[in-house]
This record gives sequence, C-alpha cells and structure tokens, in this order.
Amino acid sequence: MAVIGSLSTVNAQLAGTPGLWLALDYVGECFREGGAPRARLLAAELGHNARIELGHGVFALEQVYQTKPRADGRWETHRAHIDVQALIAGEEFMEVADRAKLTLLEDLTPGQDVIFYRAFDRGAVLRFGAGDIGVYFPSDGHMGSLAVGQPGLVRKVVVKVPVVAP
Repeated sequence: MAVIGSLSTVNAQLAGTPGLWLALDYVGECFREGGAPRARLLAAELGHNARIELGHGVFALEQVYQTKPRADGRWETHRAHIDVQALIAGEEFMEVADRAKLTLLEDLTPGQDVIFYRAFDRGAVLRFGAGDIGVYFPSDGHMGSLAVGQPGLVRKVVVKVPVVAP
C-alpha cells in the first residue's frame, strides 16, 4: 500500500528500494531552500509541466496547477512506474484505494502508463500540504489534485520510478 509522510519518514521506509533513492534525493532538492528545482518550481507560472530526466529511467514531472472539485477527479494507477508525489507549496486532498476495489474505465497502457477507473467513494482521504510526500505503487489507486475548500494553486513534483520486476 502507499507510503505517506515526511521526507525523513519516507526515506526510512524505502531506503532499500531500487530506484527510489534517486527520486527521494530529487524531492529533497525540491524541499531545500536554495535548491535549483525548488527555485524553478516557485518561479513557474500556472500550467507549468516540465519533465526532468534523473537517470536510470527515473524522471520528474514538475507541475503548477489549480486544484479541482472532487467531481472532476479521476482514479488512476500505473503499471510501469511508482509515483513519488511531493507537495512543494499549496495543499490538496488525495484519495487512495486498493486497485482491486476499483472498476476499470480506460486503460492507456503501455503508451501513457495510466489506467483510469470509474467513480469510487470509499477511498481514504488524505490532506497534503507543503512538505508532504506520498509514494504510490501499481496496486495503489489514487486520485489527487482535489481542492481543499476552494480551488487553490499547487506546486508539486511527481517522480516516476520504473517498477523492477522480481
């Protein structure tokens, strides 16, 4: 299931997981005052969505967007990647559920590595603020970018880590 918490908590829980050390190092740079990724994200305009290659198949998506009402959200999972999602600024609700409880709507793999699911109202609701991280594995359905009250501006990085077959 998903791993949620601060950078130190997530680091401790995932220290031995292949590929995640690159993701967590990058997230640390995004949180660090004076870090280039943080400065870039804080200066970026609404709609910014940049892909940064980190090596070994790991890449980051730097995003600046407005949160949306829950009715506009979409449940999703990924087959080929683990998502490491970190909020740099702003806040949003994120819902999480076991993929086995979700009903398939649209499978865009392998081209886009995203699978969408029908509406589901029994997920766990998490409130993320600046400094919070969620790690979502292929079995973790997630629906993010949800407004806390009124829509608000979020600055976020999503690091995609390739799933390593056992």
